Amino acid sequence: MSGLDTHLRPPARRPVRRFAAALLCAALTPAAAGLSVAATPAPAAAAISRAELALRWAPIHHQDVDVTGSHSLGGRSDYLTRVDFDGDLDGRNNWDNATRAGVSFDAYAYYGVLETATHWFITYFFFHPRDWTDHPFFETEHENDGEGMLLAVERDGSAYGVLRAAVTVAHSDFFSYVPAGSTWSTGRESVDGTLQMQSSPHDSFLRPVTAQEAKGHGFKAHPQYQIIGDGVVYHPASVAETPEHPNDRDVRYRLIDIFEPGGLWAQRDNAVLFAHLGTFAGDASGDCGRGTWSCSTNSANAPWGWDDGDDLPGRGEIATDPAKLSAEYFTIPGGLARTYTHNPYAGEAAALAEAARTAPPVTD
Repeated sequence: MSGLDTHLRPPARRPVRRFAAALLCAALTPAAAGLSVAATPAPAAAAISRAELALRWAPIHHQDVDVTGSHSLGGRSDYLTRVDFDGDLDGRNNWDNATRAGVSFDAYAYYGVLETATHWFITYFFFHPRDWTDHPFFETEHENDGEGMLLAVERDGSAYGVLRAAVTVAHSDFFSYVPAGSTWSTGRESVDGTLQMQSSPHDSFLRPVTAQEAKGHGFKAHPQYQIIGDGVVYHPASVAETPEHPNDRDVRYRLIDIFEPGGLWAQRDNAVLFAHLGTFAGDASGDCGRGTWSCSTNSANAPWGWDDGDDLPGRGEIATDPAKLSAEYFTIPGGLARTYTHNPYAGEAAALAEAARTAPPVTD
């Protein structure tokens, strides 16, 4: 076994960081899709950009870190980063390139905003180059890992609205939460817990608190997952920082718009990055699977590929039709509008539905 033990020495004083460029503004292409149900639109609010909305509600995020075994890369395999952290959009070299000297583990997360007359729906996507294990029996690992959550925000007339609910993705299962005082409650699916809120040291907003496990990176509301030993606490900001060590409790992450020109959604038909509907291409090169049960291929998913096979909403609808998923998961006083005033997925809705019928089952 190898790895770092940061408990044996005090962490070094944080040096000055190199800051990334400012947060990009969200694309403004309107689209309409879905069905209408009775709901009362909120009064007009002060205009804010989708990028500002996503940044305001972005979570304080606890990432458990395991430094044991060679596949952990001393903890770096559990750090958040961007899909092209290695300088390219090839999904089949990310496991190997995570070991390269000089590759960036600056912290990023992706977001997408959809709108109806009554609600904003914000998807957050967190990427790791590896889903890994150090156990030799009955556990698999794979190249790339993508999990995250959906937030439902009611447009109540205020600038940023009011947060009503969250649905998180842990492998191939979804978990639902509501913050204290929410008017939303259990619907077809049971609410799995309370979404904790906390203020960040970097701004004045109360934010949802989320967490991911080490290795497999399942995503839930904190403290259903939490840091055990080493871990990184990420705070949303307009800059991207790299953890100084595996037990860094104050690292800022920057958001990237899924729909930006040339961005993740624009790359959906890039066969070097994606194997099929929303599923990242990944192979068994390098040492993936060595010393473990196996290395699976094509096993991580972007938001339009997320699915809980036991639930009624179809594959990817947590991202592409979040109003439908919300209406299924929760009881919502007064209902919610189902016609989208902004939905960049809408033009591909038929193609996505057809692809979902023939795509392999979701694994992670």
